[in-house]
Formats: sequence, C-alpha cells, structure tokens
Amino acid sequence: MKPYFRYSPQPVLEPVPGCEWASKMVLNPAIVKDPDSDNLHMLFRATGPWSQKRKEGKHDPYPIFLGYAVSSDLGKTWDADFSRPALAPALNEGFEDIYITDIHGNRVRDYSNGCIEDPRIFPVEGELYLSVACRMFPPGPYWLIDQEPSIDTRNDYVPEWVNEGDDAFSAAARTNNTVTVLYKLDLDMLKAGRYEEAFIYVCPLTEGHVSDNRDVFLFPDKMRIDGKMQYVMLHRPMTPACFPQGSQVKKPSIYLAAAEKLEDFATDRATHKLLATSQFHWEDNRIGASWAPLKISANEWLISYHGKKDIHFGYTQSFLIVREQDNDFPIVTHRCSERLMYAQQAWEMPSDYPTPCLFTTGGIITGDELIMSYGAADQKVGISWVNFTELVEYVKQFDAKGRKIED
Repeated sequence: MKPYFRYSPQPVLEPVPGCEWASKMVLNPAIVKDPDSDNLHMLFRATGPWSQKRKEGKHDPYPIFLGYAVSSDLGKTWDADFSRPALAPALNEGFEDIYITDIHGNRVRDYSNGCIEDPRIFPVEGELYLSVACRMFPPGPYWLIDQEPSIDTRNDYVPEWVNEGDDAFSAAARTNNTVTVLYKLDLDMLKAGRYEEAFIYVCPLTEGHVSDNRDVFLFPDKMRIDGKMQYVMLHRPMTPACFPQGSQVKKPSIYLAAAEKLEDFATDRATHKLLATSQFHWEDNRIGASWAPLKISANEWLISYHGKKDIHFGYTQSFLIVREQDNDFPIVTHRCSERLMYAQQAWEMPSDYPTPCLFTTGGIITGDELIMSYGAADQKVGISWVNFTELVEYVKQFDAKGRKIED
C-alpha cells in the first residue's frame, strides 16, 4: 500500500510584508529535534529587495538570509523570529574585505558573502552541522530567468575586480556560482537567540570554479572506503562533465564524495562517484538529494531526492535506499519510480513564479512518523508527515532501477 502523506493545510510560514529581509520569499526550511524537549527548531531561507545596496541602472539586489523558528506541537505551528536574521551574509564588495574567521581561527575567503541559501541540518560523528548553498554576491530578482522573456540578474552585483584574478576564488566570484559552505551549529545558542554565537564557519564543501554545486550534505557516520574511514557527502554539480561518468549522464545528477577531512571535500584530495541520475519522466531535467540520509538498518539509508522535469512540471519528490559496501561507496538498492510528493494544494501552486515546486529540505523521525519540512511555490513553508516504516516498506517494493519487484 502506498504510504499516506499528510500536509499542513495552510503555509506554516510565509513572507512578511515590511520585513526587508523576508518580504518576498520564506522557503526551503531545515529542521532538527531538540534533544532536551519535544520542540522542533527550524532555519529557513528568506529574501526581500535590499534597496540600501541598489546600484543605478540595476534591479534591487536580493541577498538571501536564514531565519529561525520553533515549534512545540511537532511542526503544526511555528513561532518565527522576524525581528532579525539568524545568519546574514556580510555583503562586502572589496577584494580585501571578503574574508571570515573559520573554526580553526584562520582568516579565510568568505564564500557566504552574498547569499546563504537552502539550509540542511544534520549530525556528523555526534556533532551538529549546517550546510548552505552560498553565493559571493547577491543577484537581482533571480526568478526572472525562468520567465518569458528570460532575464538573468545573477551577475548584477559582481564587482569588476573579479576579472583581474586567475585564482580559484576569483574564478568562482566571476561566475557567482553556488558554493556549498559548512557551518558547525550550536543549537543551545540558536535557541537562546544568541545568533552571533550559534554558527561557526568550517569550510567550503564544493569548488565554485569547477561547478555550481548544491544539495550538499553528509552521511552522519563515516564509512570505510579505499581502506580508510572517511566522511561521505552527497552533492549535485550542475556541470557533471567535471566528475566521473559525467560525460555519459550529462544532466545534473546525485554524486557521492569521500574525504578523510572535511576541508578536503573542496580539493582534489576528495574522490567522487556517481550515485544516481535521471531515469523517469518527472525528473528528466535533473535530480538532487533533498536532505541528509536517515539510517534504516546497520548498513542501509533512506535518501529523499527531488526531480525536475521542466519549468511547467516543476520539482517533485521521491525516495531511494542505499546500502553500504565493504571498502567502497554505497550503492542504490531500491528506488521508487513514482513521485510521491508534489504540489497539490492551492497555496502550494505557483503565483509569482512559473514553476510548481514542492521541495523538501528537512526530515526527522519522531516516534513512528517522519516529519518533513518543505518549500512550496518557491515562496512559502509547509510541513508533511508520513509513517516512516510504511514509507521504507513501500520503497523496498522497487528495485535499484525503479522496477516493481514481483512477489
């Protein structure tokens, strides 16, 4: 029997008129359960026109921020702090100003300078982390690229000095590609509203000069790969040709990466392997993992993933299961060929933007239920609930290619 998904009947969060950093979009939320209570904590992506940085002849810039919210009823309702962002980009412009202090006290290039998007919260080796897709400079109204006629504002606020350097930082700045950045998250500081102490910059996880790359997060446990215990990461490069088998799959696909140190992921010391690529009509344009894997058994993990067909069909969600291998990357063992989650309610349908979108960015287990947080219509936040065991059992009815397994 197909698992039954319940959805919030109305958005649990939406844009706030007059809140300059959250007046246009409030979406793509990450969630985590409080270890000391039944509360759930959320970080959500938000943006609004930032007129104070507007340049003559350009659209308003739209830097992207993270906001904080908490729920005491397992996600049905949320209390959000719209008084200020929890994490904000620095929005510096000068070559010598785009630096940040990392977890080791080093002064390093700040890849989160312009936008901090699409948070995912997950544990790694017992510590809590946050990954975010970042740009060094804010774009203009970036959704206009999907409208007719298409208008690309991604580079409207990229300064001229980026054309002078030939290093990796300047190359990433020149394209304003998405670079995924890792933060360590102090949940106690976040809950207390001490936002300045809640986030510690660790390192970039991807290389902007190689490819725009997002939907990036780690498995909670290390795995033995190539004879070494390594961190294992999921990522989705927009340019798969730069990675193994990329010239064959051609479309943005789900990759795995392994590294002995977190700082090695954005270097040539990491190793990469294709995990899954587009197979079904509803994911013809691209696929990407949606939030960090959840453990099913000693060596099995559930992975939520999204597919996009085109701007009219939009983003929908399904699930696959991977199994760890001895001394190698995990492999897909089951993959549901059906889109199990997609925009259906009136409030989830696009209004300002042409693309239907139900995009999950958080998943946690409480009791028997899997609670998922999602962005809808690229503008609002919703919550979904499903029985975790029933979902896993249903996905296991399909083989690794998405074919229904006959009894």
